[in-house]
Amino acid sequence: MAPAETMTAIEISAPGGPDVLKPAVLATPKPGPGQMLVKVAAAGVNRPDVAQRSGSYPPPPDASPLPGLEIAGAVAALGDRVTRWRVGDQVCALVNGGGYAEYCLVEDVQALPLPDGFDVVRAAGIPETFFTVWANVFDRGRLAAGEWLLVHGGSSGIGTTAIQLAKAFGAKVIATAGTAAKCQACLDLGADRAVNYRSEDFVTACQEATGGKGVDVILDMVAGSYTDRNIMAAAPEGRIVQIAVLGGATVSFNISRLMMKRLTLTGSTLRPRSRAFKGFLATSLEAKVWPLLAAGKVQVVLDSTFPLLQAAAAHRRMETGEHIGKIVLTV
Repeated sequence: MAPAETMTAIEISAPGGPDVLKPAVLATPKPGPGQMLVKVAAAGVNRPDVAQRSGSYPPPPDASPLPGLEIAGAVAALGDRVTRWRVGDQVCALVNGGGYAEYCLVEDVQALPLPDGFDVVRAAGIPETFFTVWANVFDRGRLAAGEWLLVHGGSSGIGTTAIQLAKAFGAKVIATAGTAAKCQACLDLGADRAVNYRSEDFVTACQEATGGKGVDVILDMVAGSYTDRNIMAAAPEGRIVQIAVLGGATVSFNISRLMMKRLTLTGSTLRPRSRAFKGFLATSLEAKVWPLLAAGKVQVVLDSTFPLLQAAAAHRRMETGEHIGKIVLTV
């Protein structure tokens, strides 16, 4: 069936708390060259959506103002120069915005087939976290088999993905989390050590676990006071990769220690990156990670689902910090 002329979507009516997420009836977008329109069955909820809603993470000028950075569903219409996909194909995709809606525009190179055995709900929880972890832990952080990875926020969507992928590729993992239940969830996913940051010092734990060497790669979404402690926890030639600043963007650290250890302190954001870069990540994931998902060696940890019209409740759930894994909206 041809796409409907209008669609229900969730708008950000003004910067603020979850209740500013409001349903609206909007014109269904039309795919341009290299794009396709997907009828959304499910959409992942992510921290960048919360930041956009609060007004601290505006979308790029050419992106949809609607929240939502990952979806799964069926291709409904094709733009010019789309060759791989056909109307009706089931896909999951990293999108540039607009996922909280009945229809969403997708750059064709940012779409992937559903892994074997996956339904649309779990598939919708793949793109944002898997693209982010692959870009930062493996591409930027260069994690290798036998090395130690420290993952902060190990029970988050990013954390549960990073733990599993690192273990699948032969690394050893230390994860931090804020409760005993979350630490156990990290261990259940394969982490070699879980650190309750409310009662333990992760620097000490890293030194003990690695025999005093320190960890080779750190994936951090906290910043703030964690930055100097990350430097203390890192091994010589270690790589610290920053992907968010939940603890504050202004940091103070001992640069002499960074110099003595010859550390790399780097970071990235994914949303502003080019179509070509995201396509490169999609190709890498399909070749190296999709077989792991299909074989059940790596999973999407699903915390909860909410209907699209309850997007505000989904955001409230995320902001409690109680979730383990992914939160997904169903359409």
